[in-house]
Amino acid sequence: MDQINVKAWEGRSQTDEGAISAGMAAQIHATLGAPRTPAPSLGQILPPLWHWCAFPPTAPMDELGADGHPALGQFLPPSDLRRRMWAGGSLNFYAPLRVGERLQRRSVLRSVKQKEGKTGPMMFVQVDHKVYGERGLAVEERQDIVYLQIPSSYAPPAKQPLPVAPVLHRVVPMSETLLFRYSAITFNAHRIHYDQAYAREIEHYPGLVVHGPLQATLLMQAACAHKGRCPVQFDFRGVHPVFHGDALDIMATEDEDGNLALCTGQAGHQGMQAHAMWEGTL
Repeated sequence: MDQINVKAWEGRSQTDEGAISAGMAAQIHATLGAPRTPAPSLGQILPPLWHWCAFPPTAPMDELGADGHPALGQFLPPSDLRRRMWAGGSLNFYAPLRVGERLQRRSVLRSVKQKEGKTGPMMFVQVDHKVYGERGLAVEERQDIVYLQIPSSYAPPAKQPLPVAPVLHRVVPMSETLLFRYSAITFNAHRIHYDQAYAREIEHYPGLVVHGPLQATLLMQAACAHKGRCPVQFDFRGVHPVFHGDALDIMATEDEDGNLALCTGQAGHQGMQAHAMWEGTL
C-alpha cells in the first residue's frame, strides 16, 4: 500500500465501553495474582495494566484473519505485511480504576509510517488511548504496533545482556497454560501464543511466543511490589521475542532518583525493556 493511502488512516478514532467485573477480576487474579492472596472485589482498586482486559476485541469469527487477529482495514490500516505485533508503549496514570466501574476508552490513530528495515519493509502504527472511569480521565496511553513480513526462517534480533547487579530478580515460569490463560482474559486469538503448529510452521518461531502485554504486566507488578506503590509513568518496548518453556527472568536496576529500569530476560538476554517513574522523580 502506498504512503498516501496509508496516511489516510491517521486521525481515525473510535470509542469503546468496558469494565472489569468482579468475576473477570477473579480470572485475571487467578492468572497473574500472587498465590494465596484474594482477588480485588467489587469497588476495590484494580492493579495497573489490568485495564487491558477491559476492552476485548469483539470481531466475529468470520472477520478474523488466518493468524487469529481481527482483519485490518477498519480502525487499523490494511497492509500486505502479515506479521503484526504490539511492540511497546507508554502510559501515564492519573487516577485508579476500580472493579465494576464503567470504563470508556477513546482511541485515535496518531501516525502511520512505512520504512525499509534490515529484514525488509516495515510499517509502524501509533495509537493514542485515553481511558476514563466514572471519576474522569484515569490513563493516557500510547500503543506502538509494528507490521513485518513473515521470514522464511527464524531470524532473531541481536541479543542484549541482562543487568549484572539488579536490585530485584524474580523468576516466573512460562507455561503453555499461562499463555493460554492470558490470551483468554484478553480475548486475544493471535495464534502465535497458543497454537504451536502455527507458530512454528507458518510464522517460523521456535515455540509459542510470550505476549508483550503479559511481559509488561509482570514488569509492572514487580515495580509496584519493589517500591510499595504504583508508578505514575511507565513505558516498555520489546527487544527480543521470548518463548514458552524456559522461565522468564524479571529484573530491575534503580537510579539515584528512585526510578527503575526493568527488563524481562530468557536464556541470558533481554526480552522486553521498561522504565517506571514515580511522582516526585519526574
